[in-house]
Amino acid sequence: MLKFYNYDIVFQEIPDEVTLAVNITNCPNRCPHCHSTFLWKDVGEPFNEENAGIILKDYREAITCVSIMGGDNDPKEVNRMAEWLKKTYGVKVGWYSGRETLADGIELKNFDYIKIGPYIEALGSLKKRTTNQRLYKILPDGKREDITFRFWKT
Repeated sequence: MLKFYNYDIVFQEIPDEVTLAVNITNCPNRCPHCHSTFLWKDVGEPFNEENAGIILKDYREAITCVSIMGGDNDPKEVNRMAEWLKKTYGVKVGWYSGRETLADGIELKNFDYIKIGPYIEALGSLKKRTTNQRLYKILPDGKREDITFRFWKT
C-alpha cells in the first residue's frame, strides 16, 4: 500500500513540467544523509484512486505532470497508480525511485519520466554532474532517454 505525507506543485523535479509532487512514505531505502527522513515512517493517507482524485480535482488544470516521489515499498502499486493516472486524467506521470535499478514488473508505458538511484551525499543530487542518480524520459517506443544533464548549469 502506498501512503502519502503531503504534496505540492513544483517546477524543478521534472524539466519543462508543472508537477504535482506526491511524497510517499514508508521508504525502505534509508539513504544516509537523506533530506526527507520523515518519509521513512509508515504514516499518512492512502495514495489511491479516491485520494488522488480529490487532489486532482483541485489541481488538474494547474499541472502537466504528477510525480510519485518514492513508493519503493510497493512498486507494483506505483505502476498501477501511474497507469490509472494516465488513463483517468491524461497527465504525464513521473516516478522518483531510490533504487539502483527498476523493480521487476514496472511497465515503462505507464510513465513519462523515471528517476532511479539512491542519494549518495558524496556524489550529490541530480544538480551535480557527479551524481549517480539519473532521470529518464520515457520515449514513445519504450526506450529511455537520459535527461539528467537538464539539471546541470552550464
